[in-house]
Amino acid sequence: MTSPEIVIVDYGMANLRSVQKACEKVGARATVTADPAQVATAARLVLPGVGAFQDAIARLRETGLADAVRQQIQSGRPFLGICLGLQLLFTRSQEEGTHTGLGILPGEVVRFPVVPGLKVPHMGWNPLTLTRPDCPLFAGLPADPAVYFVHSYYAVPEEPGITAAEADYPTPFCAMIWRENIFAAQFHPEKSQQVGLRMLENFAKL
Repeated sequence: MTSPEIVIVDYGMANLRSVQKACEKVGARATVTADPAQVATAARLVLPGVGAFQDAIARLRETGLADAVRQQIQSGRPFLGICLGLQLLFTRSQEEGTHTGLGILPGEVVRFPVVPGLKVPHMGWNPLTLTRPDCPLFAGLPADPAVYFVHSYYAVPEEPGITAAEADYPTPFCAMIWRENIFAAQFHPEKSQQVGLRMLENFAKL
């Protein structure tokens, strides 16, 4: 049987190899590419990301990858955003000014508030509260699955129904979204051991 194929978007701002290795570990063929045509026609697409929102959206636009990502999502084929790859989907971000995102999902990306004793960036393991436990990527997960986060900003969707999971820091924030074929995680599945690998395996089977 042919292994499922996952295309990973290379726009110069992510630890692509760790995402690729995690996808391969669950039995998928994972291709890293900066080719907009390959991105637009991907059977399953992953948009990873580490770094500044402003730089990332500029790179996506100037390379033609922004339109390619939109095309792939509009096709109805499975899409997974990771960390910054989740934030880029939204209308705008307040990171270092106000910057327009891909606008695929209505909402805003904001910074964690200043709270005494609370370190920003939020870094480390946190349990998820599955607000939509029927999400296909959650199949086979243990109760209170813990995942790995590294971020200072998080998305506030205008459509609260798209939040599939929350985490607390120190109050609940959107940790994962799901709308039709769009899945996106604020955490890093590729760094979240068995829980993250199970989510990637579920994604590969879509």
